[in-house]
Amino acid sequence: MSTQLFDKQDAIALSQRIADFILSEQQSDGAIPWFRTGKLDPWDHCEAIMALSVAGQFDAAIAGLNWLQTQQLDNGAWYAAYFDQDAAPKDKIETNFVAYPATALWHLYQCQKDIDVLRTYFPMIERAIDFVLSHQRREGDIQWAQSQQEALPNDALVTACSSITRSLECAVNCADVLGHNYAHWQHAHQRLADTLKNKPWRFDRSWESKARFSMDWFYPILAGIYTEQEAQTRLKQSWSRFVVKDLGCKCVDDEPWVTVAESCELIMAIAAAGQKALAQRMFTLLLRWEDHDGGFWTGYVYRDNSIWPEEKPTWTAAAVSLAADALYGLSPAQHVFTTPSGLFFNE
Repeated sequence: MSTQLFDKQDAIALSQRIADFILSEQQSDGAIPWFRTGKLDPWDHCEAIMALSVAGQFDAAIAGLNWLQTQQLDNGAWYAAYFDQDAAPKDKIETNFVAYPATALWHLYQCQKDIDVLRTYFPMIERAIDFVLSHQRREGDIQWAQSQQEALPNDALVTACSSITRSLECAVNCADVLGHNYAHWQHAHQRLADTLKNKPWRFDRSWESKARFSMDWFYPILAGIYTEQEAQTRLKQSWSRFVVKDLGCKCVDDEPWVTVAESCELIMAIAAAGQKALAQRMFTLLLRWEDHDGGFWTGYVYRDNSIWPEEKPTWTAAAVSLAADALYGLSPAQHVFTTPSGLFFNE
């Protein structure tokens, strides 16, 4: 399908189908698992909340925030994974998961402009961000995870810290609207952004480099730490490693597997680099992976000409909706992931 045959009205209809799919998987308490019998993690739960906000499903989005509020631990964090019937032990906490609700709340506020909702959930965000920043190192990077039951490497991840960077910006934005001064959050954001851009040795110190993952390539662009020209340069550096013509973006550079979610996130990075026409062309390639219920298959192994895995996670569909919003302007939150951070460039 060419970009000329897919327009804003098509994108609106797509976002509504995706919202219906997510609603069909959302539980009565507001939880949004990967799929009905799958796990829930806070990051992907927030991704689904934002897709609901894009489609104007504000009550369901708020129900998702309510679930987070109910599950928040005394230290401000959430566990990395939740399962039906509490089947799995809850211990590990991942800092980028804890930060992401700030992005979901700011995104919802951009869509709905309800300051009472912002005021209601800001204390939850405040506790979460303070937890995350308690794990920031002197050099600026943020410890990737915490566990009381196992010794975890003292290290940081490029993709995780990129996500945290944008979440910190969103948290500061929420505080500003409410008239709160959180200068220490702004300072922490500045330090983290500077580390991402200028201190690559602070990442992957204790394990094999994650550079084979495409997200380490494009996610710093989504963090808002590059100008358009810098983003274009970064994209060119690894384009041939990760992008398969007429298919999309690979998850890792050494496997013949393109994935819908990574492709959508790359598309938003391309839009952030000021190349919207290219982003739209890539976006239309992904429409083939929509199923009859509005869900999207996770990925495609082109060597075997097969869908794999045969799963349609809510977060994959949500990533499609967020990319559609960034490209076609479906909601007032369309620029959340595609604009340079004012906290980084205006300081």
